[in-house]
Amino acid sequence: MLDLQGAEFIRHVRRKQARPLQNTFAALPKVVSIPAMEPLAMPRVLFVRHPDGAPLLMEIQMEDRMLDVGTIGVPQSQNRVLRNTYALLALSMIPTVLGALLGVQMHFALTGGMGFIVFMVGAMGFMFAIEKFKHSSAGVAILLAFTFFMGLMLSRLIQSVLGFSNGGSLIAIAAGGTGISFLGLASFASTTKRDLSNMSKFLTIGSLLLLAAIVANIFLQIPALYLTIVVVLLGISCAWLVHDINRIVQGGETNYVSATLAVYLDVYNIFQSLLALLGIFGGDRD
Repeated sequence: MLDLQGAEFIRHVRRKQARPLQNTFAALPKVVSIPAMEPLAMPRVLFVRHPDGAPLLMEIQMEDRMLDVGTIGVPQSQNRVLRNTYALLALSMIPTVLGALLGVQMHFALTGGMGFIVFMVGAMGFMFAIEKFKHSSAGVAILLAFTFFMGLMLSRLIQSVLGFSNGGSLIAIAAGGTGISFLGLASFASTTKRDLSNMSKFLTIGSLLLLAAIVANIFLQIPALYLTIVVVLLGISCAWLVHDINRIVQGGETNYVSATLAVYLDVYNIFQSLLALLGIFGGDRD
């Protein structure tokens, strides 16, 4: 059986852990947002004024790269945060695939309660470091290392699915289904006029209940409970994805590294849930 408890547990703990850090940076008088992977250029200061002559916004612009140093009376545009989040999310798929391939080649597996503990210690260490360095290039590097680690953890499920004669097809279908789900859910979350932040309360409660079931099934090993966990995890992960992207669009998340971490965990859980369901219902051992 797949250790689904890992990614779902860190999804919940990460939210609890990140909140104090977000509150700390929210208290700063100026918002700093630097897009990654863009060339430096000589800066020039721009002053945008209201028609009545009052200063409205001051920006330091570096050609295609822009650093907002202060805003007065105007909501900050999240287009750049969303764009950088999608770019970093796409880049994070590369180390994830590499980690999964390495794990399959090594026949890597962590099982049982001890495996869960080892996984959690490693994952929490990565996430603490990501949150600490999220405003620098080091945060991007740590995030990519984390996605490699998560790919390695995913290799156990992939090995199980590859045990079926149609395992390769099932993996491709799961990947395609994840991509289609992401496009549809992300489009809805980014175009709806509603603020979906209130979803977090219900999703957090659902995640806690799901976590309790996951931990219990580590010891109980009940197939019906496992199937229920996979289905519920798929639904909750889709809902979290809508919430997280809508949060970026609404201005609730201004750091693309933290945003990418949240969306990555959503996509990761959607993929592994789909793959587990395909293995259960579509696996062919002939």
